[in-house]
Amino acid sequence: MNYILFDDNTRNNLLPLTFTRPVADIRIGILTIREKWEKYLDAKTSSKTETYLSEKYPIEFAIDTDNVWINGSFCPNEKLIEEIKSLKPMEVLFDATTVIAANSGDVKSFEIALVEAFTRYQSHAKALRIENTWDIFSKNSDAINADFIQLTFGRKSLALSSTNQVIDVENIFVEEGAKVECAILNASTGPIYIGKDSEIMEGSVIRGPFALCEHSTLKLSTKVYGPTTIGPHCKVGGEINNSVIFGYSNKAHDGFLGNAVLGEWCNIGADTNNSNLKNNYSEVKLWNYEKEDFVNTGLTFCGLIMADHSKCGINTMFNTGTVVGVNANIFGAGFPPNFIPSFSWGGASGFSTYKLKEAFAVAARVFERRGFVFDETEQEILAHIFELTEKKKSGN
Repeated sequence: MNYILFDDNTRNNLLPLTFTRPVADIRIGILTIREKWEKYLDAKTSSKTETYLSEKYPIEFAIDTDNVWINGSFCPNEKLIEEIKSLKPMEVLFDATTVIAANSGDVKSFEIALVEAFTRYQSHAKALRIENTWDIFSKNSDAINADFIQLTFGRKSLALSSTNQVIDVENIFVEEGAKVECAILNASTGPIYIGKDSEIMEGSVIRGPFALCEHSTLKLSTKVYGPTTIGPHCKVGGEINNSVIFGYSNKAHDGFLGNAVLGEWCNIGADTNNSNLKNNYSEVKLWNYEKEDFVNTGLTFCGLIMADHSKCGINTMFNTGTVVGVNANIFGAGFPPNFIPSFSWGGASGFSTYKLKEAFAVAARVFERRGFVFDETEQEILAHIFELTEKKKSGN
C-alpha cells in the first residue's frame, strides 16, 4: 500500500500553525502526527495539501499498488491501523461523519466528496484527533503516553546519573547521548522522555508527562509542569506549563509560558510572560481564521498560539488567549492585541507591515545558525503567506 496523508477542512481551524505545514506535520506528544503514522505503518508517507506547500511536501502516487488516503488530523493506534490495512479498493473508513481513510486502488486522485460511491465502514478505534489549535496542548497528555509506549517498547533506557533525584524511574526513558545532572524528575504523574543528544541542566525540576526531543536543552533551573513537549533543537528556560513547542525555537530565559503552542523558528525574549487564565475565570476565546472571529474554546486555561518564524522582544506580555500569525515581530510595553496577523511589526502601540525582504534576511540567518539553508522553496511559502496577509489587510 502507498499511504498519503491528506488535509481536510480541519486545516482552517488549525491556522496559523498550518500556514506553513500540512496538518500531519503538527507535533503532539513526542512525535509529529506523520512520524506516528510512519512508525505504526512501517512505511513512508506523502501529503495532499495546499498547492503552495506541495513543493516542500510533495504527493507521491503508486501505480502498482493501492493508494490509501489517511486524514492527517487523526493519530494512529493499533486498532485504527488494523482497520485501515483491511480496506480494499473503493472502501472508506469513517468516524461518525468524518472520513478517516479511503482506499482508491490505483486511481491517482482522491476527493472526499467522491467517497459517496465507496463502501462505507465505521471505525471503532476511538483515535485521538486534532481539530483545533488548543487541542494540541489539551490532548498532549494522551499523546505523550501513547508515543512513550510506542517508542520505548522492548528497549532499555540509559541509566540516569546519581546526581539526580528521581521518582518512578521506570517511567523515565533516556536516549543515547542525553545528559542529565543535578535535576529533579518526577515521573509519578506521567512518563518522562529525554531524547537523543539532549541536555537537562542543573537545578531543573520536571513533572511528567514530559518530552524533550533530540538536540534540545533545558537551561539551568528550568521548571516544567506536564504535559509538556519540547521539540527538537530547542533551548528552553524559565517556567513552562502544559505547552508544546514544535521545534527549532527558543524560549531560553526566565518568563512563563503556559497552555501554549509555539511553531518552529520562534524566539521568545527574556522575561516574556503569557497569561493563561482570565481574572474572572471565564471561558477563553481564541481567534479563528475560518470564522474571522473569536470562538469559544471551552477552556478556562488557554495561553498563547504562535506560528512559525514569529518572535517577541524582552518583557513582552501576552493576554490570555492570544494568537500570533506567521513571521510577526512583537515588542514594546503594554499588552498587544489578542490577535496579531502574520507579518506584523510592532506592539501595543500599533503595528506596521513586516517587509518581506527583511523577513527573508532574518529567516536566512536563523536557518544558517541551525545548519539549514533558507532556500527558494521556503521563500515562496513565506511569500504566499505574505500575499494572503496583504489581501486580508486590503479587504480582498
